[in-house]
Amino acid sequence: MRDRDLWLELRAREPENPARGWVPAYRFAMRLDGVRHAVGRLGFRIGTTDTIERYAGHLGYEVSPAFRGNRLAERSCRLILPLARRHGFHELWITCNPDNWPSRRTCERLGAELIDTVDVPHDNDVFAPGSERKCRYLLAL
Repeated sequence: MRDRDLWLELRAREPENPARGWVPAYRFAMRLDGVRHAVGRLGFRIGTTDTIERYAGHLGYEVSPAFRGNRLAERSCRLILPLARRHGFHELWITCNPDNWPSRRTCERLGAELIDTVDVPHDNDVFAPGSERKCRYLLAL
């Protein structure tokens, strides 16, 4: 999957873990032509659970600080959309912390709709200090 100088390198296919409520997932490295190391990462969860819809999202991304501000997260998400469609998805959930304005802007540029902001239960795997709340965006494919 390539967009001009950006491409996604498949790093792992994670199996489901029913005991923990996890669905299968792809893990990609964001790569740029001319850069020797990964500049970020993107995960795509292939399945839907309450935790994914409410707290974790189908897509998760992180761009290395030196490469932020270049819309790499948005471009990477766009590269994943054909794969999501091939897996039968008609919509994807993306979540982020309310104060993560770059991620929120990425969701908006993708055309995702902010549905609401929810509290993450303390006993949920997604809960972490600083991540007690999540904005929930829905992206129609």
